[in-house]
Amino acid sequence: MTALVSTPHHKGIALLLLVTVLWGTSFPVLKDTLGSVHPAVLIAVRYSIAAIALLPWLRRVSRSLLRDGALLGTILFLETALALTGLSTISASRSAFIVGLNVIVVPLLGVLLGKRLSSRVLATAGLAVLGMAAMSWDGGGLSRGDGLTLASAVGIAVYILLLEAIAPRHNSLSLAAVQVWVVMGLGALWAMPEMLHQGIGIGDRIPGLMYLGLVVTIGPLWGQALGQRWVPAHEAALLYTLEPVFATVFSILLLGEGLKLSGAIGAGCILTATVVSQGRGWGRWGDGGGGGG
Repeated sequence: MTALVSTPHHKGIALLLLVTVLWGTSFPVLKDTLGSVHPAVLIAVRYSIAAIALLPWLRRVSRSLLRDGALLGTILFLETALALTGLSTISASRSAFIVGLNVIVVPLLGVLLGKRLSSRVLATAGLAVLGMAAMSWDGGGLSRGDGLTLASAVGIAVYILLLEAIAPRHNSLSLAAVQVWVVMGLGALWAMPEMLHQGIGIGDRIPGLMYLGLVVTIGPLWGQALGQRWVPAHEAALLYTLEPVFATVFSILLLGEGLKLSGAIGAGCILTATVVSQGRGWGRWGDGGGGGG
């Protein structure tokens, strides 16, 4: 049992589970911060804090690290900006569901890259989507916010697939550092008109922004880069669907929110999909390849 837990694959799973826990803790903080801070300013300040903290890991940067980190950082900025912009016009629960659709997009994009899509991967991903629907979907017709958020989900899927290939090439913290500096720069450009017009306006939000920058940004970027060395992209995407489960837990604990029966059923579906995916032979793309393991 000890040997099983100590394998690189299971270490990667543990790291990615920690990533989803950290993302879950961010929900109450983001919900509170976005009430008074523009999304562009939030990105610029949050990633500036992370960039300063990761500065020591930029001392030895190779050309390939700059190239790979810039690519990942650009995609990270785009999907984050799309998600926050979409969130301004749709509910948080609806946003969480649409973003979570990347669990289906990842294996489908993987097929285009020559990976074999097994029925087992599709089944667990489908069960996770049903769980997210039960937890998050609030009905209603499609809107511009839905489209922006769906584009963010595609961006996340591309990021996960690229990270599977890029992560083994570089030091995890150095890779995270380059990404953070890229996002900070792009975020500052996006936020410039808002800051010139209304100022930064972070006021008493500094503690929350410090937490978002130092814990919720650095922790997951490092954990993803290290964990996806050993965990295939489709399996990582499935583990990330646990984010709304942890977000619900922390919202109950910190915001006093309740949990409906549909939410409990949805959480059960996601947890079941995650557990089943770890059964023997389930954590692979198929005979055609894949990463990790």
